[in-house]
Amino acid sequence: MPSTHFGFSSVAEEEKARRVAGVFTSVASNYDLMNDLMSGGLHRVWKAFTVARSGVREGSRVLDVAGGSGDLAAAFARRAGATGEVWLTDINGAMLCEGRDRLLDLGLALPVCRCDAERLPFPSGYFDCVSVAFGLRNMTHMDRALAQMQRVTRPGGRLLVLEFSQVWTPLAGLYDWYSFHVLPWLGRVVAKDEASYRYLAESIRMHPDQDTLQFLMEQAGWEDVEYFNLSGGVAALHRGFKY
Repeated sequence: MPSTHFGFSSVAEEEKARRVAGVFTSVASNYDLMNDLMSGGLHRVWKAFTVARSGVREGSRVLDVAGGSGDLAAAFARRAGATGEVWLTDINGAMLCEGRDRLLDLGLALPVCRCDAERLPFPSGYFDCVSVAFGLRNMTHMDRALAQMQRVTRPGGRLLVLEFSQVWTPLAGLYDWYSFHVLPWLGRVVAKDEASYRYLAESIRMHPDQDTLQFLMEQAGWEDVEYFNLSGGVAALHRGFKY
């Protein structure tokens, strides 16, 4: 049976999917609060930067993959306006419910779909923009997911991948200390789940660095792929186009 990584552990591919589901079901109710605490609010700045580079405008069709609590989908919906179409999707039911409820609280009745990014149930060439923020590293087959996102994007459209990445070398020691001591502590105290946040720290280290992810996107058919380092490489935004 093929194996893959779950944090620093090696597990069967189907086991990873089950464990990742358990992590996000556990953290769903505290997801936004923990994001603010873990990043000092920086994740909001990174997402605003992503939206600003998206090219989304009035009437755009947007697919937010692994959209979680819906903050990116909400921002895209404001840009796409009444004539646009913004879908919130996630493989995890608990996260999708959190996102749906949050969007409704904001007065946004967006379409939502529970689906696997490796098997997107949308027609080819449909969306102007596809985004995935802090979700790609949890997917078992990133290459398949990137190829599916390319399939559902129209010619002239683009993909935005916002993800934790390889930090600037002088910051690495402090970043490691924060990741493996402070994050699990926050998980234990606030979310009552230390193990899930230890996994999240480990999954960041297993994720491809900036240049490797750029190559993977190109292999999946994306062109003119570029990336922007954010906060010293703590996160990076990759953008690719379909022609």
